Amino acid sequence: MKEKLIEIVKEAGEILKDGYFSKKDVTFKATKDMVTKYDVAVENFLKKRFLEEFTDFNVIAEESDNTDLEFNNSIIVDPIDGTTNFVNKVPHTCISVGVYKDKKPFIGIVFNPILDELYTAVVGEGAYLNDEKIQVSDENDFQKSLLSTGFPYSNATNQDDLNDVIKKMKDILPRCQDIRRLGSAAIDLCFVARGTYEGYYEMNLKAWDVSAGLIILQEAGGKVTTLDGSDYTLFEDKYIVASNNHIHDELISNLNL
Repeated sequence: MKEKLIEIVKEAGEILKDGYFSKKDVTFKATKDMVTKYDVAVENFLKKRFLEEFTDFNVIAEESDNTDLEFNNSIIVDPIDGTTNFVNKVPHTCISVGVYKDKKPFIGIVFNPILDELYTAVVGEGAYLNDEKIQVSDENDFQKSLLSTGFPYSNATNQDDLNDVIKKMKDILPRCQDIRRLGSAAIDLCFVARGTYEGYYEMNLKAWDVSAGLIILQEAGGKVTTLDGSDYTLFEDKYIVASNNHIHDELISNLNL
């Protein structure tokens, strides 16, 4: 299944790549939540091919009406994670595909066709970047740890969310090496998996933002939880906290100051 998924995702990557270098008409789902015709085109291509090839799975995708779909044997699709980057030609943008069997992680694929970076993982088989095995960093000193985060779209309208983001930044930044904000949750998780970052946290993400990346990270030896340290659950939890495992407890503690 993995090889067929990769084949289809790479084909869809050509649509994303064409759009990246083209003029884009942008519409907004909310104040800061944009969508382009390329998001829809990539999603429609993936859904059609996945439903043809993998008849035992449904497809839950960002730009679709998923009301009548049950999360069980599911392929969870973000056609363009990092749409703002995509629109503005920032090369951190990707297709994210997470496959779940009986609600349990199975296969994760994150493909950035702009930088030609393909992250893959099958549960129990490790994580890979362009067929080279990757693993989390072994840094265990929080002060030397490079972290990443993201800002929720709700920061324009929800004062509580905005205040929470600012407070956590104020608490965390002096205690770590630095914080990056590249604008793609899927890629952020993969950067922890490859050892570039030691940790990552963000609020208000959707399942399609993280479904693939968390599989890849865990297969690379990382850890994913909620803000209180309990197991992270797709479609349910407000906060995701991810790390190389070594700094996880301290990251949790500092996020809860």
